[in-house]
Amino acid sequence: MHSLADRAPVVVSACLLGVRCTHDRGHNRSVAVEALAAEHRLIPVCPETAGGLPTPRPAAEQVEGGETVRTASGDDVSDAFRRGAEHALDVARRSGARLAVLKARSPSCGCHEIYDGTFSRTRRPGAGVTAARLTEAGLVVVSEEDVAERGIPDPMEAID
Repeated sequence: MHSLADRAPVVVSACLLGVRCTHDRGHNRSVAVEALAAEHRLIPVCPETAGGLPTPRPAAEQVEGGETVRTASGDDVSDAFRRGAEHALDVARRSGARLAVLKARSPSCGCHEIYDGTFSRTRRPGAGVTAARLTEAGLVVVSEEDVAERGIPDPMEAID
């Protein structure tokens, strides 16, 4: 077993580690993600709270096109989502992380698909604001579902 300082850093959605930071003050604890701590240094981040949104908060979804994030009542929370994404990127850069494990389908963290902005639980292909920003910056981004099904990729192999 490596010392904590020697373990490769991985940015992780805080809710996956049991932090009650979801919009409804819940969490999305993932045993598979928590198990990564045996070999990696897990760095929890909640982009939505880091961006200034309270817990609890109204649910939000990206409007088609992805530039705007709104609550069901129509409030534009895009700026908070962008601030949170920049915070997550700063954390990744400062820690040297090349990999992020983020919450599936979240308007911040979803990396394969997100909800379509109609608040009907309809999914569409796409990435959350933070997942897109981290990917754009060169990090490998996977969901907790990917970890549970396949483990985590080697970020150096995925960057080629």
